[in-house]
Amino acid sequence: MNGQESELFNAVRENAEQGEDKAQWFLGLMYYFGNGVPKNYVEAAKWHRKAAEQGHAEAQYNLAIMYRKGEGVPQDYVEAAKWMQKAAEQGHAKAQYRLGELYRKGEGVAKDEIESAKWFRKAAKQGYAGKQFELGIPYAEGKRMMKDSVEVAKWYRKAAEQGRIASQFHFGGLYAKGEGVAKDEIESAKWMRKAAEQGHAAAQDALGIRYAKGEGVAKDEVEAYAWVLLAKANGHEDSREKISSLEKRLTAEQIEKGQARAAELHHLQEEQSAK
Repeated sequence: MNGQESELFNAVRENAEQGEDKAQWFLGLMYYFGNGVPKNYVEAAKWHRKAAEQGHAEAQYNLAIMYRKGEGVPQDYVEAAKWMQKAAEQGHAKAQYRLGELYRKGEGVAKDEIESAKWFRKAAKQGYAGKQFELGIPYAEGKRMMKDSVEVAKWYRKAAEQGRIASQFHFGGLYAKGEGVAKDEIESAKWMRKAAEQGHAAAQDALGIRYAKGEGVAKDEVEAYAWVLLAKANGHEDSREKISSLEKRLTAEQIEKGQARAAELHHLQEEQSAK
């Protein structure tokens, strides 16, 4: 698990614990596929249930699949059919098709060809012809959701706006790369600065690079030097090379100004931490 995956997990979990159904469903997927956290079907089922009980159709569908397979819960065809029905009644096309299958086979419900045909028709009207019954939550679909840059960016934004420092840093990185959001160097620098001002060493280093290149901010090598000095003081060893490179280009007077500015930034950082 890398730092970015771990921060995404923490951001989603925080919202899930606050009762947000979509966050609970997404957290369930993270546990199911082992994304940002060790794979755990019991936790996956727990969070899917929380979202399902709030009426989240995709969570209801996934919980039905888990009951059918006994993944994280005791295998129970009746419970599987119950949750599949709830999702189907909300217009979930795949759930409608799978419910048709359950009625056709009499699995968890009384066998009923009329009900089966009704649900197959509803799914077909939405363009879903169906495939053989999945053996688990659809792998390709679940992994796609885990890698959906727009979805990931949404969770980082939410956590960043709530003041999570690491999320502010990662969200700034998404703007720099244009992943899940339109590429925007100004927005990237803005979020990097928020994290940097709160003592995030990697964000301080990244902000220094932006000042050195003039990316999202006016080019200012003295300011760049100050930020990478601060990053190095906060333990970011990768800043060492940047410090050396900048010192070769700066005059003695500029180096002195940069050091004074780094001291000022350090003082501001300590004030921010004390709040």
